[in-house]
Amino acid sequence: MDDHVQAIASFLETVHPYDSLQRDELVRVAGSFSRREYPAEALVYALGDPLDGLYLVKRGAVEVLDRNGGLVSLLTTRNSFGERGLVRDGLAATTVRTTEPSVLLMLPAAEFRRLVALSPAFERFFNRSRGSEPRGADIATMKISELIARRPLSCPPETPVAEAARIMRDAHVSSLGVTEPLPTGGERLLGIVTVRDLSNKVLAEGRDPAGPVSGVMTADPISLPSTALGSDLLHIMLERRIGHLPIVDQGRFTGMITQTDLTRFQAVSSAVLIRDVANAETVADLAAVTARIPRLLVQLVGGHHSHEVVTRLITDIADAVTRRLLAMAEAELGAPPVPYLWLACGSQGRQEQAGVSDQDNCMMLSDAATPGDMAYFHALAKIVCDGLNACGYVYCPGDMMATADRWCQPLRVWREYFRGWIARPDPMAQMLSSVMFDLRPIGGAASLFQELQGETLAEAGKNSIFVAHMVSNSLKHTPPLGLIRGFATIRSGEHRHHIDLKMNGVVPVVDLGRIYALIGHLTEVNTRARLMAAEDAGVISASGARDLVEAYDLIATMRLESQALLVKSGRKPDNYLAPSDLSDFERSHLRDAFVVVRTMQSAIGHGKGAMS
Repeated sequence: MDDHVQAIASFLETVHPYDSLQRDELVRVAGSFSRREYPAEALVYALGDPLDGLYLVKRGAVEVLDRNGGLVSLLTTRNSFGERGLVRDGLAATTVRTTEPSVLLMLPAAEFRRLVALSPAFERFFNRSRGSEPRGADIATMKISELIARRPLSCPPETPVAEAARIMRDAHVSSLGVTEPLPTGGERLLGIVTVRDLSNKVLAEGRDPAGPVSGVMTADPISLPSTALGSDLLHIMLERRIGHLPIVDQGRFTGMITQTDLTRFQAVSSAVLIRDVANAETVADLAAVTARIPRLLVQLVGGHHSHEVVTRLITDIADAVTRRLLAMAEAELGAPPVPYLWLACGSQGRQEQAGVSDQDNCMMLSDAATPGDMAYFHALAKIVCDGLNACGYVYCPGDMMATADRWCQPLRVWREYFRGWIARPDPMAQMLSSVMFDLRPIGGAASLFQELQGETLAEAGKNSIFVAHMVSNSLKHTPPLGLIRGFATIRSGEHRHHIDLKMNGVVPVVDLGRIYALIGHLTEVNTRARLMAAEDAGVISASGARDLVEAYDLIATMRLESQALLVKSGRKPDNYLAPSDLSDFERSHLRDAFVVVRTMQSAIGHGKGAMS
């Protein structure tokens, strides 16, 4: 081995993931590197240039610039760069210049790809994506399409009741879909009829078994698409106490799932918690259920479920608690004088609740509401918000709750709110809009919100001044990237030397997703769904969407993993993470994720929705 190769091999032994290689392989790889010397302020490569290979800083420093010339990162000894372009299309995704005289090692692209293909350590290190598919999947995290046991049976609405009973008996099923043909093929679901319907509505009431099944069916039953999660199915069945749920895709009846089908699978704790919420008689009962959420978080994170599944299941519990409190309030106060809708905003609205969350909610009332009706809704809001606080969803510090007069108003007032915020986008309007554009109906008359949402997105998206202000507001939350030491940590106080994975990690991506939704008039509220929809709508490029989704997945997953560790150690979960607690591998990937987020912020800040 010559001195040149020996020197590189000795250096590589101190750099991950090269330190995972066997000695013979390490020496072989060291011989593949070429050594390049650059003076200060020299161009290594420019955005869009073909990449010769992967670069590794042996001595000196380089600055990484985005497409707009903005500084993304300053890399020093043992830092790699160029892998993002290599794993995509072979073209540089950034511009890199030296900031001082530097020595760079370059691993040829073919050798880099060989190592990634052959070495699990290299594949893990240079692939930022942790994957979005859950592992160890159970019924709660499976798609409903995987739970459908057989093709659905159906009959026309004019089918005699006795004939429907014979169909169910012969097929050994307990329900039938009642359908009519669709012009485009398939069947439209009109209702369902079950064995219990035949017992309770025909035999018990002495009805004519020759009568049409339409007379005893449950019309317009609640349904789910086959793309929904098994948790959706479990939660609806448990909360509404139903045993049959039809599956409808784009208007077509495609399946039926029953409690019997579910006996083939093991229900997870989230479904048990939903069941206990549905059966709770008092606020204390509900609080006892939500006190088990931290352990659920540990279980789900430990099972390697993807972050969007974990936060969705935790949010589903908050939704069920809210609806149970609404039912308790109505039982105490009586029926509401006019239709109303309870909505969640913030992380609950986006279905992204983690181990710690306050409450953000509001109410929309029918325009038929009179001043005299307001006392009822103020009382209802107080019961629900007090109950949520008792269950651990603490009062919003900014009073963004339905108990505030401002956030409990008829629909016409809400229209005025949104129009005013869009027409006069001052800082307060930007803040309120950021919260209120994440609204999601929880309980009540959902129709009150549907038309308003469409109107607001259309009006906001075409107002370039409003969008520009929202973009400016979103850029106030920046990833914690330091130029020299890797991360810009908190300098003083209880969380000194930590980074805030919520405000400086998750929130910047949430803000970007909201802006993309405004630009594209997208109705999705969940951040990950917004990013995917933005790609489909052409608001951001496929490569930009992929990079940002992968970055978001990693940041959000690390946040949950940190919270789970706190719970396991007997502490309350929070959003703070000490980079020193991470391995070199984890720090490198987290920093890469922050770089992607900053790059996307820079792009949208310069009026570009996409990153190529």
